[in-house]
Amino acid sequence: MQGEKTKYRGYEIELRQEWSNWCARIYPTRPELPLLAQSALSTLSRRKDQALAAAKRSVDAALSGLDREVA
Repeated sequence: MQGEKTKYRGYEIELRQEWSNWCARIYPTRPELPLLAQSALSTLSRRKDQALAAAKRSVDAALSGLDREVA
């Protein structure tokens, strides 16, 4: 089943329903962005908006670490 997709800070976040919960998969859309090594189940939430918020926090954390390496 294809999930709903949204773009955020250079990543594509795919939300889909797994059982009675929502999960998110995160894919970089540009080669210079870091891959996020996480299980889709780590963003498992009962509500779709919660899964999206958790995915965005993961992206923010990855990019925050990247910013510190550049500085």
